[in-house]
Amino acid sequence: MKVLALNSSSRTGDVSKTEIILGDLLQGMREAGAEVEVVELRRKKIRYCIGCFTCWTKTPGVCIHKDDMTREIFPKYRDSDLVVLATPLFHFTVNAIMKTFIERTLPIALPFFEKQDGATRHPYRHKAPPVVVLSVAGFPEEGVFDALKFYARFLFRDHLAAEIYRTSSEMFLHSTGSRKVSEVREALIQGGRELVQSMKISPETLKRIHKPITTFEEMAPLGNLMWQTCIDEGVTLGEAQKKKIIPRPDSIENFLMLMRFAFKARKAADAKMAVQFNFSGQAAGECYFIVENGTFRTDLGTADHPDLIIESPFEVWMDIMTQKADGQKLFMEQKYSARGDITALMRFKDLFGN
Repeated sequence: MKVLALNSSSRTGDVSKTEIILGDLLQGMREAGAEVEVVELRRKKIRYCIGCFTCWTKTPGVCIHKDDMTREIFPKYRDSDLVVLATPLFHFTVNAIMKTFIERTLPIALPFFEKQDGATRHPYRHKAPPVVVLSVAGFPEEGVFDALKFYARFLFRDHLAAEIYRTSSEMFLHSTGSRKVSEVREALIQGGRELVQSMKISPETLKRIHKPITTFEEMAPLGNLMWQTCIDEGVTLGEAQKKKIIPRPDSIENFLMLMRFAFKARKAADAKMAVQFNFSGQAAGECYFIVENGTFRTDLGTADHPDLIIESPFEVWMDIMTQKADGQKLFMEQKYSARGDITALMRFKDLFGN
């Protein structure tokens, strides 16, 4: 099977959720024996369709534009056994790069009118390849894809092999140790295998792919904190991701939220500790967290019999947490204190990453 994957993301690498999700799907396809080619549309010169219909009359099947679409991408699209259209969700549908590609596939159709399923359509000049539509969005509700679903189903109809709509996509950048994220990524790989084997994804696998991994109540405070950090630092979200800037908590509640998000359960299977924080300064108050057998829970107030007690001005600990300051250096300078089981403090990086 020849698979052509068209990625319209403007980002690349580990800051592109579209690329991450697409990569898992294509891994499964390759494992099942497919010949897969990925075309990054942002790197190609694709001019806008100008509606001249030259491809329908003067040069049947050939666009008037002599660009990468005409010379390279359209022939590959036409001759593929399966095409994956991967796009981030922009204004609740495909982004401009993908829309430009779709409009430039007009030469595959003939100009004549015919009735199909009660609707006026143009017949195909060539056999159109089956299509998989894949999209990602940061929102936690799948309803955010409703407009794109309608568009994809109306446009591709019986050529639509599968639809993959992945909510809470930001979680795939940061939650590499999350069991929920790992399960979704494993399901994406399985979905790729199934597409090669049967040209469809089973309902069971699709359910796993679309399984919710967060809620508004979990996602919104963390997202808002990240956006505020970007504003405070004077950077774009993409720049913050490349620089691995950590959101800066502005309250004890946000501090605990970020700790819950950063916790790596798989690294904590043998860990058992209760850590108490007594903050002064900007956000004075007490809180604690407890790690036990891979679980993590937090609360305000004081813990019973903590293994480690950290006393610090809130702003000092936030400087350490966001890597604005060296924790060991500040400890030696007595800018904060830690008493009890210091080995618990040494495990923070392992349990919570950077």
